[in-house]
Amino acid sequence: MLKGIDPILNADVLYALRSMGHGDDLIIADTNFPSDSVARQTRLGKLLRIDCATAGRVAEAILSVMPLDSFVEHAALRMEIVDAPDEVPPVQVEVQRAIDAAEGKPTPMGSIERFAFYDLAKKAYCVIQTGERRFYGCFAFKKGVIAPDA
Repeated sequence: MLKGIDPILNADVLYALRSMGHGDDLIIADTNFPSDSVARQTRLGKLLRIDCATAGRVAEAILSVMPLDSFVEHAALRMEIVDAPDEVPPVQVEVQRAIDAAEGKPTPMGSIERFAFYDLAKKAYCVIQTGERRFYGCFAFKKGVIAPDA
């Protein structure tokens, strides 16, 4: 255990989060996402896991140490439901709450079509597979910057 670090953030995930740079994308994937095959195509090249945790809980942990990009319209994206792109299921509401809490203000996610999400995931820095079993528990977060001390 480390003081001040969320205990679900394992060493591999912390390494990836620290290694990412501004503008790099991180994928939070549910258990049904083809995480291993997609992760092999990412910059990191291997799958990271945070098992036994929901997408919302994983988002909360990640956002406790990683800033979101403030230079883009949507630093977080949710996978759209096929044939119902405007529908927002409870798993996505939970992740939105985690984003808003981390940012200290409402910070709406954008949305992305399912197959476009797969393409984005393959170009991401890394994929973190969660224990999320609800459908459409897949998200992309773009890493931001931490300003210098004044």
